[in-house]
Amino acid sequence: MKFLAALALLLPLTLSAQQGTTAAQAPNRDTSYIDAQGTAHITRVVPIPQSLSPQAQAMLAHPVSDADQPQTLAERRHGTDVWQARAGAASRSVYPVNVASGTIAGVPVRIVTPLSGVDRDSVLINLHGGGFNSDSGSLTETIPIANLTKMRVVAVLYRLAPEHPFPAAVDDAVAVYRALLKNYAPAHIAIYGTSAGAILTGEVAVELKKLNLPEPGALGIFSGLGDFSRQGDSQSMYALDGLSGYLAPPTPGAHDPFYIGHTDPRDPVLSPVFADLRGLPPTLFISSERDMLLSGTSILDRAFLRAGDRAQLIVFEGLPHAFWNDVSLPESREAYGYMAGFFTKNLGK
Repeated sequence: MKFLAALALLLPLTLSAQQGTTAAQAPNRDTSYIDAQGTAHITRVVPIPQSLSPQAQAMLAHPVSDADQPQTLAERRHGTDVWQARAGAASRSVYPVNVASGTIAGVPVRIVTPLSGVDRDSVLINLHGGGFNSDSGSLTETIPIANLTKMRVVAVLYRLAPEHPFPAAVDDAVAVYRALLKNYAPAHIAIYGTSAGAILTGEVAVELKKLNLPEPGALGIFSGLGDFSRQGDSQSMYALDGLSGYLAPPTPGAHDPFYIGHTDPRDPVLSPVFADLRGLPPTLFISSERDMLLSGTSILDRAFLRAGDRAQLIVFEGLPHAFWNDVSLPESREAYGYMAGFFTKNLGK
């Protein structure tokens, strides 16, 4: 149930669901064939970028099988929960905060608060990642940002697909935002997320405009997309772990039907590239060179720029999707610094 990322990197061998590529089978030369439809059938030998930190180079050098390893939804959610708890504890050891559970407007939330010096005039809303069907970010995406900004972060534990397809998650996020408007000026609220949460951030901004609600002071779209009607080029090149891991060949059709349900993929809230984006808040976009959603992030950034909005895009070299969830990487600390600095600068300071 992950994002339906696809692959135009067609290796000259057949993979089974049980057996991944071996060292003996791996291609050792670059090849390129463009068919009559313009589809590229290629292999590439790509060294690790030497500009990366030793920690990031070691992470990229970790072997990951390219065999398909299907999971049930229950297995995915359990595995994600276990990982999120472990990674959240690692984040908290570096960026100390208090974490509490609560409910806002009937929606379950995590409330992440700095240990001292809390800015009580501002609040951040996090919409976590996890492919819309699990929670892979309500701790890892919030703990560093709360610590660095000295602002309280409310992580919205929105309803998940496929049980609750679009617009359930958008509705939950808007409900929490409405409730926070009772205690915070909109210019002192930011909404942000990674992956599925980045996508939701753009969707919520368009929904707020549709409802004639005041927009927040800033948005953070960290590896997302704004068009469910077609897959971006990077989705045909990179898997969740970048150049490693399993990736199915590209298929036509809408992106992630489990999330969009029966909604038209070109619906302007579901796919903000088709919306009137004029007047949206200052927005920071972050992605990375081997991110399966690099195309989606850059396309949405350009849509904001065409609309006349203030938008900035930062792309890290050589790293995979949502690398900043690994708190041990120097590049992650750099990314957190950009995120926190952007929010601090734009929330009424």
